[in-house]
Amino acid sequence: MTLDAQPFLYDIGKRTDYVGFGHEEQVEHIKAYVCKPSSVTDKAVIVIHDIYGWQFPDIRYIADLVAAEGYVAICPDFFLGKKPWTSADHWAEFGDWLKDRDPTKVDREADVVLKYLKEQCSAKKIGVVGFSWGGMAVHHLMLKNPELMTGVSLYGIIRDSDDRYNLLNPTFFIFGEKDHTISYDQIILLEKKLKQYCQVEYRIKVYPGQVHGFAELKPEDMKPRDKPYIEEARKDMMNWLKTYV
Repeated sequence: MTLDAQPFLYDIGKRTDYVGFGHEEQVEHIKAYVCKPSSVTDKAVIVIHDIYGWQFPDIRYIADLVAAEGYVAICPDFFLGKKPWTSADHWAEFGDWLKDRDPTKVDREADVVLKYLKEQCSAKKIGVVGFSWGGMAVHHLMLKNPELMTGVSLYGIIRDSDDRYNLLNPTFFIFGEKDHTISYDQIILLEKKLKQYCQVEYRIKVYPGQVHGFAELKPEDMKPRDKPYIEEARKDMMNWLKTYV
């Protein structure tokens, strides 16, 4: 089946039964969802999931969106088989759940995925995008891994590291104005410190009225006024990738 970018940009809605255009694959010790474009390419993007894991329909839909734009897209299970968060879990237990799912400890897995993309997919240009938990992982990787040509972190930042501003390659940070997990003061601090320490291109954009998770697929009863911002964030994400990968 040929992937077409247009439906992905404008078809917004929750997909509990979404299967996807790609397939699951074992990449050394990591399970992954892989989706390839209809034409041969040497460009690839790693899509890092949020707390709901690599099998969550919404994140696979995003991976398919990326593939539709001409990239090999891979969404690896960076939880390594550990149970993802679910809507039935209690937020009081979130801290304990997160202890062995640290988004700043994904370096080994990132190296495995990079090796796979280079050796099995002939990728020469590789970027990374991540959502929430995955956004924090992107922020970390853009500080540590020079092989990643660019990164897009959607509503995820590292808060507890003094050296979190010296990015290695161009990075785009996307936030919602009304995100309950990231305050506006934290965004202002990030911008101030990046201006002071960062020596590569970066961008920070805050989308008016939007909450945490807005750029991923929304529930079917989403407010119509949110739709333009979801579309805008997706287009901004893809335009950033196209600029650097």
